[in-house]
Amino acid sequence: MKVAFIGTGSMGGSMSRNLAAAGIDITVFDLNTESMQKPIAAGAKAAKSGVECVTGADVLITMLPTPQAIEGCMVTSGVAAAMKPGSMWIDMSTSVPETAATVEKSLDKTVRIIDAPVAGMSIGADKGTMSIFAGGEPADFAYAKTLFDIMGDPEKFFNCGKRGTGYAVKLVLNMLWFNSFVATTEALLLGVKAGVDLETLRQSLVGSPCNSILLERDILGMLKDGDYDEGFAVALACKDLRLAGDLARSVGVPMEVGATVENVYRRARARYGDKAGEMIPAKMYEDDTNTPLRFK
Repeated sequence: MKVAFIGTGSMGGSMSRNLAAAGIDITVFDLNTESMQKPIAAGAKAAKSGVECVTGADVLITMLPTPQAIEGCMVTSGVAAAMKPGSMWIDMSTSVPETAATVEKSLDKTVRIIDAPVAGMSIGADKGTMSIFAGGEPADFAYAKTLFDIMGDPEKFFNCGKRGTGYAVKLVLNMLWFNSFVATTEALLLGVKAGVDLETLRQSLVGSPCNSILLERDILGMLKDGDYDEGFAVALACKDLRLAGDLARSVGVPMEVGATVENVYRRARARYGDKAGEMIPAKMYEDDTNTPLRFK
């Protein structure tokens, strides 16, 4: 199986490196050539363009930051038209079905399509322990199983249903995580301002019905070291919240909490910049109250 991989950023770089390290015949491309060095060092071949990357490939994997980037790569740059008949496109980006439908118009009718967004943060991509949420045909999942099992935890591969459902699950889980993060930040800040030791408060919440993976694991880097997780930029968080809001409006679901959290993220992005980490809203709360959330 010959694999093309386009998009070797903070997530895609590790994912493509793991494929190369596992012995997969893989060619990579990214507009940022420096980001290609991680998979190249593991044995991947480098292409000079997206079209060169995908030429002759049996499977194309894309891991791109926005729906606009996907359309620009696949349609405007001619990658979709260059895919060989009978091959497979696996889009692992956080995107929407409408973008995939636009790309499909430029594909040969025999090209198979899977939407398979991921979760697990940059550490999961690095260790190959990500969750994968796939929408498509079971026979196509089986064909690509070797690739999925290298990039993610086989126990965390989810067949979400027909095409487009993988995208939907990813938007829902991202929205829920961001909602939970803002709520958790407010709860911790409230407790600390009321005189509770931060670690005592966190341990109490972990031992309560309010426990979550976010409290147990995800937030520890921030509480210990002030790490706001720049591996996933706040600009991308804002994009994901906007896409979730768009999906909600399209299916008629009110999103009052989601809209409030999106506004919090937009304010944090305006204050600290596009490249600040996905946990940067906590710094906005900290700065506004002069109360750092750090273990003593």
